[in-house]
Amino acid sequence: MRRFENRVALITAAASGLGQGAAYRLAEEGARVTIWDRDAAALETALEEGKQRGVRIAGRRLDMLEPAQVEAAVAELAAREGRIDVLINNIGGSLQVPFRFLEQSEDDWERVMGTNVTACVLTTRAVIPVMRKGGYGRIVNMGSKAGRFGSLFAGAPYVAAKGAMQAFTLQIAQEFGPDGITCNTICPGAILTPRVKRFLAERQSEDERARVVASIPVRRQGRVEDVAAAIAYLASEEAGFVTGATLDVNGGQAMSI
Repeated sequence: MRRFENRVALITAAASGLGQGAAYRLAEEGARVTIWDRDAAALETALEEGKQRGVRIAGRRLDMLEPAQVEAAVAELAAREGRIDVLINNIGGSLQVPFRFLEQSEDDWERVMGTNVTACVLTTRAVIPVMRKGGYGRIVNMGSKAGRFGSLFAGAPYVAAKGAMQAFTLQIAQEFGPDGITCNTICPGAILTPRVKRFLAERQSEDERARVVASIPVRRQGRVEDVAAAIAYLASEEAGFVTGATLDVNGGQAMSI
């Protein structure tokens, strides 16, 4: 399929993991993809891997918590491509703060909320005027199973931040629907990215991980490709009547909580 032929997509924090998977998927379907990341080395590696897969992806290193950098990067992309059709707000993470609430500092909360919420707000605010001008837009925000059901592993700041992103999605969907812009949230479960594998190895024994898999109706943990496929649907023209929605991608694990 070439669902994204002539479409321009921006994906944040996409030098690895879920963002990288989404970038490759959209590029393989014809999108002109630009990825942002603050890790220059990882960004270079992701672009090279893209070439090896036969897709061309542009990249830019920047701090997504700096409004001036975000605004300049969006302006440069819009000037180069003439449009921005798709925004995937992938930036986020628990940032390895203590997961026990009483052990978390104000700085822990500010860092996690900034990375998971503020960075997405800044990028969305810069991109929407470009989408409105074109009369079309698809915004996909990265939520989490933790934001819907809580998590004893990720901690309160991350849970609160991902919950906030679901609420943010609803507001953007309502406010900008008349402009041809949809906004939805993807809520993955434990997807086996390299970072999640390290995280689980640190906090779960092999027996605990086996019990988790046994509790998932499809009897496996998620792959990056599972999330990339869901993102591609919500980012496509086919999903034009889907907005303000939350799509769980967790193998049915939420049913067993």
